[in-house]
Amino acid sequence: MFRFVNGDWKGSALPGASESKGASARSTRADAVRNRQVLLDAAAEVFVASGVDAPIREIAAKAGVGMGTVYRHFPTRADLVVAVYRHQVEACAEAGPALLAAAGSPFTALHRWVGLFVDFLVTKHGLAHAMRSDSGGFEALHAYFLDRLVPVCEELLDRAADAGQIEPGAQAYELMRGIGNLCAGQGDDPRYDPRRLVGLLLQGLRQPKSA
Repeated sequence: MFRFVNGDWKGSALPGASESKGASARSTRADAVRNRQVLLDAAAEVFVASGVDAPIREIAAKAGVGMGTVYRHFPTRADLVVAVYRHQVEACAEAGPALLAAAGSPFTALHRWVGLFVDFLVTKHGLAHAMRSDSGGFEALHAYFLDRLVPVCEELLDRAADAGQIEPGAQAYELMRGIGNLCAGQGDDPRYDPRRLVGLLLQGLRQPKSA
């Protein structure tokens, strides 16, 4: 409140003015977080479809924003690829428990999770090229990838084995490494379908039905 004292106005602004500024700042931050999430989701979809070298304008169009918005959040392509990588790691990690809770069986949850993991690997294989000048950063991200996802895959395998749906003893790291190698072999060959081979790999884990 302002008061007129000794020929001058003294005091502070009305309480409502500061509250309005605070609410506006919070709204701006929330909008920035939403824009970032929209960009990451859009970039992940574009990377899966077109690879990590896809034009930035394609990502901007998918997200419904201008290219300037993309560059404000991610000044370089490497910044964007790393952010999508982390975003997808977290999505894969969170999907494991959610799929176990919602799917009809542990093996169905495992199968669906592996599908998400294959989508993620498209980004992972392009990361080394995007970060070719920062080998230390790439190694740190790879360690983060293993720390977050190996336990999730282990839980899915253990639950499927406990339910008698797959042979016991499958190792999460080996399975993820094998899937990664199958996906890495695709290159630019349209005749090679890693998803079909990954599906066959999962079927090979199934517990044989008793006669």
